[in-house]
Amino acid sequence: MYVLNRLFLPFALVISVVSCDTKSNKDTPGSPEGNTRYPSDVMLSIDQWRILLGNGEGMDSLKYFEHEDYFFTVDDGAEWVVYKAPNGGITSPNSHNTRTELGQKARWTPKTGGKLTGTLKVKHVSISGDARVAASYSVVVGQIHSADGHENEPLKIFYKKFPGHTKGSVYWNYEINTEGDNSGRWDFSTAVWGYDMSVIGTAPSTYPVEPEDGIELGEEFSYEVNVYEGVMYLTFKSRGHETKTFTKSLLTSEYTSASDIPQQILTLYRVIGRDGTERPNAYEGELQFFKQGAYNQTNGRGPSTNMVWSSGAETFDGDVAKQYANGSYVEVWFRKSSIGPGTPPLQ
Repeated sequence: MYVLNRLFLPFALVISVVSCDTKSNKDTPGSPEGNTRYPSDVMLSIDQWRILLGNGEGMDSLKYFEHEDYFFTVDDGAEWVVYKAPNGGITSPNSHNTRTELGQKARWTPKTGGKLTGTLKVKHVSISGDARVAASYSVVVGQIHSADGHENEPLKIFYKKFPGHTKGSVYWNYEINTEGDNSGRWDFSTAVWGYDMSVIGTAPSTYPVEPEDGIELGEEFSYEVNVYEGVMYLTFKSRGHETKTFTKSLLTSEYTSASDIPQQILTLYRVIGRDGTERPNAYEGELQFFKQGAYNQTNGRGPSTNMVWSSGAETFDGDVAKQYANGSYVEVWFRKSSIGPGTPPLQ
C-alpha cells in the first residue's frame, strides 16, 4: 500500500522534462502568461510534491509557481529545473541549513516501499567553509526522511567538492534510528565516487588530495532509490564512471551494541558526544517520505558548536544577493526524476 494523504496510489508517478524556450521570474502561483515556463510545466505529477524555499517559504501547490532566486527552469539544449539555496537564510524548524527542496506528500513504510530517481548535475557548492568540518562544501540532492519517532533520515545523498578541486565526491549517508533518546545519533557515510563524508581537511583551509574518480561540477549523474520489502536498493550511474550499487536493510540494524559502531563514527562523531546505538528493528513501521532538490549543508554556524555539521561559512548576514555574488550558495539542476512505489529489484 502506497499512501498519499492516506489515499492509495495505484501507479508510479513520473516527473519528466519537455522542451521550452524561456523562463519568467514570477514568485507567486498564477495562470500561464505567453511563453512563460514554470517547473510545473516540465514536471509531471507536480501535485505529489510540496516545496520549502531558501527564504523559508513553503508551498503546497506548485502549479504555475516559480521563484527567481530559488526555483525555476533553464534550457541549455535540455531543460532543467533549478534549485538554489544560500548558506544563510530561513531554515526549517529542526535544521540549521537552508534548502530549496521538494518534499513528498505521500507516506509509506519500509515494508510498503517507495522509489525515487533523479538525473542531475550540481552546478555550484559553497566556496567558503571550514575544511575540518565534514559538512562543508556539500549539498544533499536526495533523501528519505522519517515522519515518525525521532524523524531521522535513513538516506541522504550528497555531493561535495573542496575549493580548488576540479572533481568532487558523491556519497550517501545512513542515519541510525537511535535507541532511546536521539542525542547519540550519527550518520555512517559510504563513498560512491570520490570520498565519503569522513575525509576532511587538517586545518580550516587545508584540503585532502583531489579524488581521482570524482564527479566535476556540471557533470551529469543519476541515482535510483528503491525501497522494496524493507530493503533499500541504491544504484548510481554516470557516463565514464563505474556504476555502483548498494543494499541496506531498513528493518534490521547493524549497530545495536557499542562494539558494532564503525571506526569512522568513533573518529568523526565521538568528539561531539555522539556514539549511540540503534534500535534493533531500525526504521520498521515508521512512515517515510522522499525529498529531492538542493539541501545546503554548508552553514554559518561556528565550528566550535559542532565539528561535524557547523561549517563556519560566509553568509553576508543573510543577504541572498551578496551570497550569490560571492559563491556562498548551492545550485543543483535536475533533468529527470520519477517517484512511485517500490519495485522488485533486478536480479
